[in-house]
Amino acid sequence: MSTEQRAPLRLGSIAPNFEAETTAGNIKFHDWIGDSWAVLFSHPGDFTPVCTTELGEVARRAPDFAARNVKVIGISANDLKDHHAWVKDIEEYGGKFAPTEVAFPIIADPDRKISTLYDMLDYQDATNRDAKGLPFTVRTVFVIDPKKVIRLTISYPASTGRNFDEIIRVIDSLQLGDKHRITTPVNWKKGDDVIVHPSVTNEEAKTLFPEFTTHKAYLRTTPLKVE
Repeated sequence: MSTEQRAPLRLGSIAPNFEAETTAGNIKFHDWIGDSWAVLFSHPGDFTPVCTTELGEVARRAPDFAARNVKVIGISANDLKDHHAWVKDIEEYGGKFAPTEVAFPIIADPDRKISTLYDMLDYQDATNRDAKGLPFTVRTVFVIDPKKVIRLTISYPASTGRNFDEIIRVIDSLQLGDKHRITTPVNWKKGDDVIVHPSVTNEEAKTLFPEFTTHKAYLRTTPLKVE
């Protein structure tokens, strides 16, 4: 696929494919995802304070992503030489809190081709630019399923670090919703009661969710036993 974005990326869009150099070698994005879920998340630039804390957190939480069959990949508007040097900083900083190894790849995107393809560039903050005047990215997150469909997008300003508890929470919701005929309510966390999908009739619900409770004709909740 061309790196020229042809239409806005929305929930349900196919994530554009691309080829890129990363800290783990050259990848073709769709091949790299394979049969896994993926989180693609952008960073304004290497050696920046908020990004360093974020990447350290993602590295420390590698087991949480792996348990959910999720691959993570970062992208930053610097070259590979900078990326490799930055990884040392991330591991040193993160290691103050817990053993930290940045085992996931970081995409080199100094020309902003992939950032433009995914509409990650900062159009608001005129100071969020490099020495050449090219805009850096905001903190965009894409959650992509094994069919390469975009299931979640979140954009944070460059000044605000992401909440990876929320990103993992949404992945849990999406994966359960794909497996069962349910949705999840406000502030839901894994293990909480879920909502019976409106497409499920009460007769079906008696079989699928025998412990369901009807609050309103359109609002039914149920415990969900997850193996």
